[in-house]
Amino acid sequence: MTQSSFRAAGYAWRLHCGRSAIEQSLKDAVVRTGATRAFVVCSPSVNQRTDTVRRIDSALGERFAGVFDGIEKDSTFTSVCAATQAARDSKADLLIAVGGGSVIVATRAVAIFLAEPGDPFAIMTQYPEGKPAHSPRLLKRKPPIINIPTTPTSAMNRAGTGLKNPDLDHRMEYFDPKTRPQAIFLDHAVLCSTPRELMRSTATTVFASLIGAISQGETNPLVEGDSNQAFRLAYRAYSKLTDEPEDASLRVDLCIAAFLQNRAEDDGFRRLRDGAFAGDYAVSTALHVRYPHVGKASQRRSCMRRRYDCLTQWICSLRNRSQERLASGAKGWLRAPPHLPSLTHSSRCTCA
Repeated sequence: MTQSSFRAAGYAWRLHCGRSAIEQSLKDAVVRTGATRAFVVCSPSVNQRTDTVRRIDSALGERFAGVFDGIEKDSTFTSVCAATQAARDSKADLLIAVGGGSVIVATRAVAIFLAEPGDPFAIMTQYPEGKPAHSPRLLKRKPPIINIPTTPTSAMNRAGTGLKNPDLDHRMEYFDPKTRPQAIFLDHAVLCSTPRELMRSTATTVFASLIGAISQGETNPLVEGDSNQAFRLAYRAYSKLTDEPEDASLRVDLCIAAFLQNRAEDDGFRRLRDGAFAGDYAVSTALHVRYPHVGKASQRRSCMRRRYDCLTQWICSLRNRSQERLASGAKGWLRAPPHLPSLTHSSRCTCA
């Protein structure tokens, strides 16, 4: 059922996708913003194990201001503070995030900390006891951001930021639409530099989220279009990922699916408010913050391997169905998974 009354919003962005996208378009994207000091934010693995930062340096020439490669998993407050200081020392006036969700979220925080004069603890979302949460308005102009994702992640075009701080019992949260990216680059070589296991893990998260999205009972026509097309792209790419792990087009399709999943929220989608998956996102996020060991690498690999097996078995059982029937059937998948022995009580995956 579609809604006849809804609200949607659009934001300025440019998407560059293809082989050598960095060499062909990155400098023009930087020039368009008026920036002269572009600073790269990434993880150690991106800088040390790939040539992406060197490609950016070569493409930008004198507009390249430097790199900080110390962003930690889950966008830790300490690594963001270090990145902010490095960007400030380099006189950065534009930030380029190269990485997955943690790096992209961290870069938004760097933009906020560079621009806002207030204490990070004072300008973050406040949770007064017995009262609704309150997010202070962050009014200062932010340095423009360009995102170069290495994995499919809906974080690539959002305005919310959440940082991990072990000294707190919740994330440090900020919201500022001015931290949305000016441009997003889906460069084939960058995406293919991501290890197979990591790509499979993030692809599983995207596909599983889309199953939840299309299970929603009532939505508006824009969200329906975003979600259905995202599901089609993710289904097609995800089902081939094991046999063709180095195919750049599959990785691009998964990234586009994640992008459309995020755009659905701008078009009025309210994440998993009803249906079979209602509340799952909020609960899983709370558990992840409260029990950080759930995300440890060895446990996460085992869990994601089993999630991937579950979903690929389900895909194989439905390959002969039309996309319309597939999307419709997915709504009841959680309650009655077809031919998935790995979801029985004896073998259901757990990470704790």
